[in-house]
Order: sequence, then C-alpha cells, then structure tokens
Amino acid sequence: MIHARPLPAYLIQRFHGWRATAYQDNRAWYRRLAASGQHPRAMVISCCDSRVHVTSIFGADEGEFFIHRNIAGLVPPYTPDGKNHGTSAAVEYAVTSLGVAHIVVLGHSNCGGVKGCHDMCTGHAPQLEEKTSFVGRWMDILRPGFEKVAHMPADTILPALEKQAVLTSLENLMTFPFVADAVKDETLTLHGLWNNTGEGELEHYDATRDAFVPVG
Repeated sequence: MIHARPLPAYLIQRFHGWRATAYQDNRAWYRRLAASGQHPRAMVISCCDSRVHVTSIFGADEGEFFIHRNIAGLVPPYTPDGKNHGTSAAVEYAVTSLGVAHIVVLGHSNCGGVKGCHDMCTGHAPQLEEKTSFVGRWMDILRPGFEKVAHMPADTILPALEKQAVLTSLENLMTFPFVADAVKDETLTLHGLWNNTGEGELEHYDATRDAFVPVG
C-alpha cells in the first residue's frame, strides 16, 4: 500500500500563486521548454541543504542547469558493479545524453553532512559507524579528505573539510571514463566552488594555486 497524503495548504497556495504569476507571465517559454526538451549548459552537483539555493546564486532560469543534490554534494568513485548509483547515473546522463559543457561541484559552509563525517572519523558519532547507516556509508567517500585535514587546528578543520569534499568529488569525477574522455577532448570542464551561505560569498578552486580563492 502506498502511503501519501494531500499537499499541505501552504504549498497549495504557493503553487496557485506561482501559476497565476510566474507561469502566466512566461507561459510561452514553459511550453517551448516542454516541447523542445532540456538543453542545459551545465550540471551542478550540490548539497541537499535547504540553505543552498543553486538557481538563486547564479540567477538561473528554468532549463539552464541540470541539478543533482545529495548529502554534502559528494561524487563517489566510478564503480560499475551493477548496483543502484543515483549520483553516478546523474553524471552519466548529464555527460553522455545531455552533453553538458560544465560540471560544477558546489560545497558550502556549515554543512551538516561534512560535520557528520568529521564526528564519525573522530569517534563522536558511533551511530554513523553502523553498517545500516546510509548517511555514514555515504560519508565514507570523504574519509580520505578527513585524513588530509585532521592535523589542522580545531577551529579550521570543518571549513577545510567542506572544501576537501569538493576536491574529493572533482577527483572522483575523473575516474568516470566518459568524464575523463570529455575533459581530454575539451568538450567538458570541471569546476569546484564553495559557498559561504551566511556571508553570500563564493570561492572557486584554483588548481594553479591549489587553493580556493574568491570569485572575482
């Protein structure tokens, strides 16, 4: 039996408001998108965190970004084992079917998933060590990143680990053969970003400096 209830009243009200304003004002555009299919320039991989509003940050319109969200915005390494891989499937579809020109990995400040990884790796979250913890097993992807920042002062570890999450994802993306081939052919570029949600700041990873620097 499927358990599902009607939408909460506030969401219904917001839908009617959107349909009467934004949709009506741009109805031709929505119908064109529906008829012609999606042709996004970029894929954005970001955290599920409700404070990270990808389309608002970049002022994106409908049809512009192919967006995939998961805990901490992580990309696992290429693992063609015949099992279920939602993030890997999204990357494959974006690159091989949609032909996106860019993949943007967007990390952010005060990330709960990254903090969970830190707590797990320091022995303060035994529940995440359980084999039955989906979050814990997902955050295992970031364990190598934690080892790189574990020596740092306590007040700097979390921001550093948030940026390591971005770098880990960028490294793992290159283990996908179709991503590596597209990068080599210069039909795809990879980008790493970190968003300070409280200050409205954005940093990008500069490989020449091996550092995150403000977007200028």
